[in-house]
Amino acid sequence: MWSADDGYKGYYRLWQPTATPRANIVCLHGIQSHSGWYLYSSERLCQAGYVVWFPDRRGSGKNARQRGDCASYRQLLVDVASFLEAVRQGRYATTLPGYGPGAHLPVILLAGSWGAKLAVASLRAYPGCADALILWSPGFFPRIRLRAWEKLQVVFWRLLEPTLPLPIPLNDPELFTGNPERQRFIEADALALRQATARFLFESARLDWYLRRAPSYVTCPVLLLLAGKDRIVDNEKTRRYFQQFAAADKTLIEYPEAHHTLEFEPQPDFFIRDILTWLERIVPRLTPVRSPSPSPMPLL
Repeated sequence: MWSADDGYKGYYRLWQPTATPRANIVCLHGIQSHSGWYLYSSERLCQAGYVVWFPDRRGSGKNARQRGDCASYRQLLVDVASFLEAVRQGRYATTLPGYGPGAHLPVILLAGSWGAKLAVASLRAYPGCADALILWSPGFFPRIRLRAWEKLQVVFWRLLEPTLPLPIPLNDPELFTGNPERQRFIEADALALRQATARFLFESARLDWYLRRAPSYVTCPVLLLLAGKDRIVDNEKTRRYFQQFAAADKTLIEYPEAHHTLEFEPQPDFFIRDILTWLERIVPRLTPVRSPSPSPMPLL
């Protein structure tokens, strides 16, 4: 399990290659999903020689404590940065006497959908926390938003009863994939997050504001994957935001016929191959840099 600075303990999945690892890949899932949605791609990346770490966000997936809740987006960023640093230092999955897998190797952050917001915000809050960044269908500019009265409801309950669960406006499986088999999987998934607390939704909006000034902090190599038939993400706004990243090495790949969750395409190997090709070029050039230890962030 992973441990947060406030004592919260959460689950993570780990895939270890049999040969000497090439680098670490730390994955972040979306607002409704969890690590169990991405078993196939994680296994494929591991087979290619990468140590794959996939924590479930606090209150999500197998983490039943404080379900769908977080008091501040800043705590989520601390969680991400702390996990990345623990992986870099080999503090998880240790075999005594020694370090855990992937210790002192480059750390690549792979994030999708709502989790991409945490990834980019973490690079602003803790520069150098990751050596490279892979984003798929990032949720910076959602096409599906809360209506005006729903936003007022979030603000009202955040003040009156902040832990009140409210619906997440993404409960139609067809938004994620056009694959009927995977639609049924989402619908039946007991670990999927269907509700979030009023303060979580409020903090998500605050995170959006924090992200406005984040592009100048994204200086590491970046790969962006977009789905042409994405019903959740505004791709045009995402492209413009991506072009603002300060990174000298930026790669954009678009899949015109794909839906939001690339993992759930009938034949998902196409995007995994592109990730591996990009990693083949990038990883030999990476020099692991020790990131600053996570500490409390200032208010907006």
